[in-house]
Amino acid sequence: MCEQIKLKHQSAGKCEIRIKGQLVSRDTFTLIAGPCTIENYEDLLSIVMKLKQMGIKFFRGGAYKMRTSPYSFQGLGEEGLEYIKKVSDETGMISVSEISSPEDVKIMSEFIDILQVGTRNMHNYPLLSKLGKISNPIILKRGMSSTIKEWLLAAERIIESGNPKVILCERGIRTFENFTRNTLDISAIPAVRSLSNLPIIVDPSHSSGKREMIKSLSWAAIAAGTDGLMIETHFAPDTTICDSEQTINFKMLEEIMKPLQDLISLWDKKF
Repeated sequence: MCEQIKLKHQSAGKCEIRIKGQLVSRDTFTLIAGPCTIENYEDLLSIVMKLKQMGIKFFRGGAYKMRTSPYSFQGLGEEGLEYIKKVSDETGMISVSEISSPEDVKIMSEFIDILQVGTRNMHNYPLLSKLGKISNPIILKRGMSSTIKEWLLAAERIIESGNPKVILCERGIRTFENFTRNTLDISAIPAVRSLSNLPIIVDPSHSSGKREMIKSLSWAAIAAGTDGLMIETHFAPDTTICDSEQTINFKMLEEIMKPLQDLISLWDKKF
């Protein structure tokens, strides 16, 4: 049972992650938005500039993409990392990008502010251990079929290896339901809040796989106490190379943000 697991590093005090003047914690609300995959420098800069105008401080974008099919677009690789770094430097925004290989830790830690471990790599223990040797904050997504216990112990591995800057991300789990891409486990939010001191954010894009559901899931997650959201956003969602059906436009992102202050006030958070 989760209540019986030993979490040496997640049981005492507040976990506060500071980066470029921003604070990620249980007392703050963090909004991360941006494209699933980086396609070129110009589009990325345009998206990030718009996000900045909306008051958002964090942007996401994939340089290396873990795709189920080997024939699908796999990302721009190092070229994509250079675009992310350039846009981050030009705008002052904080970058988030997925890492999939231990061999990429060194270069990605130099180009990207926050490294994201995707669902398929939650059990990649060599990668988790290596991420414990760097100072970048780490977003650890829950494995698609993983229990909360397994998820928290994966986070513990990173912290035990030397990096306490871990942010948990609930992104939906695989169930018998196939209408949505995954099933968002809202109960994981209060569960993690009772078991761990780490911040927990929610990814409604991968949870649903359907853009028309993202607003409802986002509001539900905030009401349940999430410490942030990570939402796939693009100026022309239908034209994106991958995950277009779960990517929203800026208008929908603005709609999600409208009641943000009222919702986060339920938990005395600051945005």
